[in-house]
Amino acid sequence: MDAPVDFAFPPIYRLHRSRIAKIYNVTHPTAPPQLAGDAAFDYALAHHVLEGAETAARSHDAELFDWYTANPDAASADKLTPTAVGPRIVLSPALTDLPRSPISETPYYVLRPETTQAPLNLRSLAASAYATATGNGFADLLAAHAVVLCLLRTKQLGDTLDSWTITRLPGTVFLDHVGDPVVLARDLIHEAGHNWLNDALAATSCKISDDAHFYSPWKQTDRPAFGFLHACWAFPLTMIYTARVLDRTSGDLHRCLTAYLDQQRTLLAGTTDDHARALQLITNDGLRARLHAVHQQALAL
Repeated sequence: MDAPVDFAFPPIYRLHRSRIAKIYNVTHPTAPPQLAGDAAFDYALAHHVLEGAETAARSHDAELFDWYTANPDAASADKLTPTAVGPRIVLSPALTDLPRSPISETPYYVLRPETTQAPLNLRSLAASAYATATGNGFADLLAAHAVVLCLLRTKQLGDTLDSWTITRLPGTVFLDHVGDPVVLARDLIHEAGHNWLNDALAATSCKISDDAHFYSPWKQTDRPAFGFLHACWAFPLTMIYTARVLDRTSGDLHRCLTAYLDQQRTLLAGTTDDHARALQLITNDGLRARLHAVHQQALAL
């Protein structure tokens, strides 16, 4: 199935290559390591190494710092799960292993020497979710923007599922799950969408003023244009995916996804005028066109 838009945005690819080189120059100044060949993969892991090395340096942990400089791939070779978009790193860290810190109010997890991959059942769940997303047109999005997957709490269908990304770890996503690959694929797409847009804004040097605010029906409050545009991109992506997969579901899953799509239609409808105004803040034509196209496709569902 065709992608909703072309996720293979050339400025993002150039950003990945450039930032990898800059990070390696910091973490390995005398002998930068060779790239693995997958820029998105290297990009995600380079940020884990940078974050881990910085934390080790701040805490004067020389042994841990040396581990990061000796392992530019964060020792990921034995933690790879085959998926439809290539090898991914699937983890299941305990919530207690996701501390907040002065650099982020949002919990996060960085690959460390003691990191182990998720149990087989969760790796199989993740592989099925990647395959489901790929079959519905989202392969390029997940290939470049969902490299490290941290599966958190197991919940029941219909529960509120928490998921997030942080800008310091692009390509990494944190997700609750219900044990169903169709739902997990939806939430992977949502969070990968956030990573994509963060990279796209950085790659095009598009700085959005905090002065402009727009009403977000998801938050039921006015939000800066940055957050508003993120919501008007990530939620429509999940709507397009849900509409594509809905006819192949049944029972409780079908009812849950139908209710989700109906809810999102109502919420998105209230953004039509504001989204057009917010897009005027996007200075790159290719980026603006992609944001507009996804928003319009979702409105038409």
